[in-house]
Amino acid sequence: MKKMFSCFLITLAGFAQAQETAEVKKVVYPDGFTEQLNVVYTKAGDWEGKMDLYLPPKEKGPSPVVINIHGGGWNKGNKESQTGFSTFFKKGYAVANIAYRLSQVATAPAAVEDTRCALIYLIKNAKQLNIDPEKIVIMGGSAGGHLALMGGLLGNDSRFDTNCKGVKNVKVAAIIDKYGITEVPAWKSKSATQWLGDKAGDAEFAKSVSPLSYVSKSNPPVFIVHGDADPIVPYQQSVDLKKKLDAAGVKNKFITVEGGLHGKFDKEKNSEINREIINFLQEVGVHK
Repeated sequence: MKKMFSCFLITLAGFAQAQETAEVKKVVYPDGFTEQLNVVYTKAGDWEGKMDLYLPPKEKGPSPVVINIHGGGWNKGNKESQTGFSTFFKKGYAVANIAYRLSQVATAPAAVEDTRCALIYLIKNAKQLNIDPEKIVIMGGSAGGHLALMGGLLGNDSRFDTNCKGVKNVKVAAIIDKYGITEVPAWKSKSATQWLGDKAGDAEFAKSVSPLSYVSKSNPPVFIVHGDADPIVPYQQSVDLKKKLDAAGVKNKFITVEGGLHGKFDKEKNSEINREIINFLQEVGVHK
């Protein structure tokens, strides 16, 4: 009996170790690239905002950079879950993969503040990191798509830059929005209520953290992708963004994934989307 129990414990331990190993993902980057992990880009009280940087060889000159923002309804997820950057590495892009304050740490607008601070950190340190501040792309999916839109559409509107002042010209070259929330008040969900916290009933505040509120003719180009059968973030949120961008004369591209759910697209469709993103970025002059 003892022997059987010991075997059970060993098997269980092996399973746990295998599961733990499976959950640890590593970003694979080309030869010559370097990594800087857990770089602190901002602080808020005891909390440290960290980013992982993947940088191309310096001899090739300043590189374009993608800021990547994970999703998770502003209340879950982490930067370590994000690993699929090979499409950008192949084109010589640096990547800044960021963490931000989740709802449990701080409610809105904390995540927006952190996104802006990450952008401002890269602008301030562009020379040291050998990145081109004129070629910053900001990208995210779901809640990360919302934050990417907020970070990019705000432009020189510094209302959420309290923790990281000092840069006058804050801009991005393009925004990649994957099925992101564009109008917070219209997204009736527990995640939105949790993120808004004690301001959940404040319509004006909810509007102030909604990307649709910042659409104007001065916005950078925006790439949008959304599944029309998304059960989490309504497809209409992207339709409304597209309409408003068109009305303002902002260059954009909107890809509808027919029958697509909340980002759970098949491998072939994901490859097609990645090609479209790269083509769009080339078209708007981020890379040649």
